[in-house]
Amino acid sequence: MQVLDETIARIEGDGVTNSFVDRTFDRARREAAGIDHRRQSGRTLPTLAGVPYAVKNLFDVQGMVTLAGGKINASNPAAARDATLVTRMKDAGAVLVGTLNMDEHAYGFTTENTHFGATRNPHDPTRVAGGSSGGSAAAVASGLVSLTLGSDTNGSIRVPASLCGTFGLKPTFGRLSRSGSFPFVSSLDHVGPFAANAADLAAVYDALQGADTTDPACAQRAAEPVGARVAKSGALPPASRIAVLGGYFHDWATEPARNAVQRAAAALHSTAVVELDGAQRARAAAFIITAAEGGALHRPRLRTRYDEFEPLSRDRLVGGSLIPASWVVQAQRIRHQVYLEAMRLFEQYDLLIAAATPVQAPPLGTEWIAVNGRELPCRPTMGLLTQPISCIGLPVCAVPLWPQEGPKPLPQDRPNAASGTRPAAVYPAEAHAHLPIGVQLISAPWREDICLAAAKALEDAGVARSRIA
Repeated sequence: MQVLDETIARIEGDGVTNSFVDRTFDRARREAAGIDHRRQSGRTLPTLAGVPYAVKNLFDVQGMVTLAGGKINASNPAAARDATLVTRMKDAGAVLVGTLNMDEHAYGFTTENTHFGATRNPHDPTRVAGGSSGGSAAAVASGLVSLTLGSDTNGSIRVPASLCGTFGLKPTFGRLSRSGSFPFVSSLDHVGPFAANAADLAAVYDALQGADTTDPACAQRAAEPVGARVAKSGALPPASRIAVLGGYFHDWATEPARNAVQRAAAALHSTAVVELDGAQRARAAAFIITAAEGGALHRPRLRTRYDEFEPLSRDRLVGGSLIPASWVVQAQRIRHQVYLEAMRLFEQYDLLIAAATPVQAPPLGTEWIAVNGRELPCRPTMGLLTQPISCIGLPVCAVPLWPQEGPKPLPQDRPNAASGTRPAAVYPAEAHAHLPIGVQLISAPWREDICLAAAKALEDAGVARSRIA
C-alpha cells in the first residue's frame, strides 16, 4: 500500500504533463489491499504484484465510460467488464491507477487533445509528447507510474516512446488481444506496453500474452512467455544478422535520428545496410486503409453529431468515409506485397534498425517541420518512419537514446509554458541535447524475443536508457 500511496501523491502533484484523464484510486486501493493480504498470508505473489500502472483511455475499465479521447463518447454506457489486457494485468498483480490522455479516437501523433488538453513532454513542457498514446509515454517518462498500456495503429506507441524517451513494444499484429479496446482500424490496430527499462517491458509483455477467441486476430496464437528469459539472457543473433534500414528510412530522418541509429548499430556491431523498397508504398497504403476504416467506423455519428468530433480529426474521417472501395483493395494488395518483401529480408537478417521519428519533439502547436530541407505538415509526418512497419504488422521495440552532442536549449527553445509563445512557422529539426529520440528494433513476425533482447543489450551497453524527468 505504501507504493500505491506514493504513486497517488505523484499523480495528484503532477502539474506539468496532463497525462491522466481519469483516476481509479479506489479500485487501486482495493487491488493493493488484496496483494498485501496475499503477501501477509505467505501465498506466492504474481509477477507484477503491487506495481501501479495506467492505461490509455481506449481500454475498457469496468464501471467507467471508455472515452477514447473523445467527449462524444461520454454518453456511452459504462464498460460492463475490463478489457482483456486489463484483466491480465490484474491477474499478474498490477494495480490500476487511472486512464491516460490520447489523441481523439487514436487518430493523431501529438496528443494535442481539444477536449482534455494537450499532454506535455516531461523533458520540456513546451513540446509535444507524441501520440496517439501520448499520456501513456509521458506518465512513464515523468515517473508517475512505471508501466502503462497503449495502442499502435500507425506508430502510436513508438512515436511517443521516441519523443518522451521511454521503452515501448508494438508486438506482431495479433499477438496481444485487443478485446475491450475502442477500435480505430481493425486491420492495423495493435496494443502494447510502455516501461522505463527493457526488463520491465519484457515482464509486462509476458503478462499480457495469450490467445483470446473474442479477438479474431488473436484467436490462434498461444502464449510464448519469452520476455523474462530474454531480459535475463540478452541473447542476440550474430552481428552479421543485424542490419540498418537505409533508403527511405535514412532519407526521411534528420541528423539526430540518423546519429541515434548509427550509435545503436555500432553498439550491436552491425555494419550492413539494406532497403525496404516498398516502404513509401506501404505508408501510402496505411493512409488509405486508416482513413477508409476509420471513416466507416465513425460515419453514422459524423452524419448526426459532426460538431462533437475534434476538429483535428473529423474532416479526415469524413474524407476517409468517401474513399472508393477499389482504393482500399489496392492498398491491401500493396500491403501484402511489401510484407513479402520484408520476409525476404528476414531470410538474411534477424533484426532491422531504423529511426522511430524523423525529429525530436517539436513545440506544441507546430504546424510544419523541416526534414532535410523539405517542409512537411507536422502531425502526419511524425509517423513517417513507423507507418510502413505497422502496415505489415511486424514486431518492434522502440528504445530511447539521447544526443551525445548538440546545442544547449536556448531561451526560445524552452519558453514559459504559460507564456503563449508560438512556435516558428516551420520548426527547424536541430539537435537538442535535452530531448530524446527513439530507435526502432524490428524483427520478423512472432519474434518479439529478438527485439527485446536487442533493447536489453543496448540498455546494458549504456546506449539506450530512460531518464525520468
